[in-house]
Amino acid sequence: MVRPKLILTALVLVFGLAAPVSAQSVGIRAGVSGDPDQFFFGGHLETGPLIERLSFRPNVEIGFGDDVTLVAMNLEFVYSIPLRQHPWRLYLGGGPAANFYSDRGQGDGGSDVGGGFNIVIGAQHRGGLFTELKVGMIDSPDIKFAVGYVLQ
Repeated sequence: MVRPKLILTALVLVFGLAAPVSAQSVGIRAGVSGDPDQFFFGGHLETGPLIERLSFRPNVEIGFGDDVTLVAMNLEFVYSIPLRQHPWRLYLGGGPAANFYSDRGQGDGGSDVGGGFNIVIGAQHRGGLFTELKVGMIDSPDIKFAVGYVLQ
């Protein structure tokens, strides 16, 4: 089972390392994933632009279901595309992930750590609401759909 200490360490690492990069917004998220089939929740930080329209958006997601607990630390970069005359912006990007799996089912009850990579596409409203789709590779979940809110 993933220990609370591991989850806390993951949160401190992702959010602690990102803070010096002048974080500008914090968001919360929840959603579902496929392979493993899970419900997840988490949070992210988003920096101001590193270069025009490109920001760093590290996030942590904790998933439950399919007899597995998953803590995913995603180090993603997103490129924003504002929509003229609309309060929405599109974003796309991706980045590497560290995935901590813990078997809660009939298996050996062990845990595993795997690297992955995510490709992200999303839409965010100026008011804070966002929706996001991730496609994972290597040891990341195959697909994730999330909705969330950016605290302004």
